[in-house]
Amino acid sequence: MLKILKLPELRKKILFTLFIIALFRLLAHVPVPGVDSSSIKSYLEQSVFFGFFDLFSGGGFQNFSIVTLGLGPYINASIIIQLLTMLIPSLEEMAKEGEYGQEKINMYTKLLSVPMAFVQSYGIYFLLSRQTIINTLHSFDLIILILTFTAGTMLLVWLGDLLTEHGIGNGISMLIFVSIISRLPSGILNVLAGISSSSYLNMLIMLVLMLLIIVAVVLVNEGTRNVLIEYGRRGERSQKVTNYLPIKINQAGVIPIIFAVSLVSIPRMIGGPLVASGKESLVGLGNFLINTFESTSLTYNLIYFLLVVGFTFVYTFIQFNPDKIADDIKKRGGFIPGVRPGTSTSQYLKRIVSRITLAGSLFLGLVAILPYFMHFIFGSQAIDIGGTSLLIVVSVVLETVRQVESVTVTRSYEKFLG
Repeated sequence: MLKILKLPELRKKILFTLFIIALFRLLAHVPVPGVDSSSIKSYLEQSVFFGFFDLFSGGGFQNFSIVTLGLGPYINASIIIQLLTMLIPSLEEMAKEGEYGQEKINMYTKLLSVPMAFVQSYGIYFLLSRQTIINTLHSFDLIILILTFTAGTMLLVWLGDLLTEHGIGNGISMLIFVSIISRLPSGILNVLAGISSSSYLNMLIMLVLMLLIIVAVVLVNEGTRNVLIEYGRRGERSQKVTNYLPIKINQAGVIPIIFAVSLVSIPRMIGGPLVASGKESLVGLGNFLINTFESTSLTYNLIYFLLVVGFTFVYTFIQFNPDKIADDIKKRGGFIPGVRPGTSTSQYLKRIVSRITLAGSLFLGLVAILPYFMHFIFGSQAIDIGGTSLLIVVSVVLETVRQVESVTVTRSYEKFLG
């Protein structure tokens, strides 16, 4: 650590990163006037959907701060643009144009984030006002609220860009990482407050399990299947050239969990306004949806698990096209040993991806419903951290460590040349 701090370039990056993090935490505690944050905090404890928003705002949602939306609109816009890039040929070609293409796609993502923020701002207001969590606002006040939330999101996106350029790691990912980590101290204090002398063993078992789960997440996140590819060269000194096609166990990342938690939370979100309507038939339906899709129920977690598995397969095969990859290998004069080029190679890759994705999706599904198992085993003593949080934290930590090592190695290499 001292060696890292001795490098001027790295020290400046670390200090700038800490400054942006402190500014982000400050913004999360600047509330929007005229809203009772205590009622919102109590409501968030019962809502998985809005708790998911709070996850990406670092507590900004429960404070109803100017960064209430956090980076949610930008993340949703990124997913939409990423899917469109795979489906629209012109965007796909743009993505292959290197740094220029990535800058254009990033610009489209930011532009799409603005209407996404408008829609989400009004959606949050509509749902909270319908359930009398916040007071109904007049048109002018509502416009000010929506503009404030949208500006807060775009401010965080700008801070993320600054962090990427002058700090350590990917700026957006780092802010999400800080949002997740900021929730841990209060969660740990709540667990410690309810601990008794008879539950020390349970706490020890829970900590060991958490460590094992983190190790498993790291292994799956970094795990790849390397498919051997051979390229033949013609000439007087013909020689065999080998290469590897890496296929990640978890190619979809946290996107399947984001999609799944959004869908599985909709019935309970609809149930609130139905109960508040006062009509007997609608109240009954609303209570059914709320009770059935309670985050601690077996039904909710079973559907959640199946959605994560399904979305993992869908997103993986959108992202990884065996036919196209097999065609590229054939055009470059390559082949997989023991497999014919073309259709046979495509079928071979499909089998490998299907098997790997099955294992990865099942693991991802189990990680997604991890809080259900933790609360089922340990009850109120369980530390409340979800699968999405674990995957993001692990990914950001690994990426940050790689960047620090890269800067250190580059500095050492320049010093050696100098």
